[in-house]
Amino acid sequence: MKEIKLETKIRICLLAELPEEELPVVEAALKATEQSYAPYSKFHVGAAALLEDGTIVTGSNQENAAYPSGLCAERVALFHAGHRYPDVPVVALAIAAAANGRQVGSISPCGACRQVLLEAEQRYGKPMKVLLCGTEEVIIAERAESLLPLCFGAKDLE
Repeated sequence: MKEIKLETKIRICLLAELPEEELPVVEAALKATEQSYAPYSKFHVGAAALLEDGTIVTGSNQENAAYPSGLCAERVALFHAGHRYPDVPVVALAIAAAANGRQVGSISPCGACRQVLLEAEQRYGKPMKVLLCGTEEVIIAERAESLLPLCFGAKDLE
């Protein structure tokens, strides 16, 4: 029998400690929560993708009465970025959420979104920083891959 130890390194910082260049993408994610269509869960999620050229593309969750038909904010933002700017790598993705008109204390992407984040990172062959924006702290993963150990990717289909 063999044992493998998996480790994930993340950083946690206060919003005030974020580097100035990361503030616009965090603010865009927070603003994107206002565009969410979440009449069922009342959980409004916004995501903002920072592209290598400085462009910021946002997305918000879009629910549907047939629950599997909705789409999470992370996927909306990344799919839009991939369509609109197919040759420009995503270097960071900020995610924020609000409920009852207030930002939530913490947020984390679902499993399906983690897979899409990983694929976006692999697509461009560059690390994509993930910023999980809470009310007081931001959890930072330097790579999307950190959020999905033992991941399934394109290499598995070869």
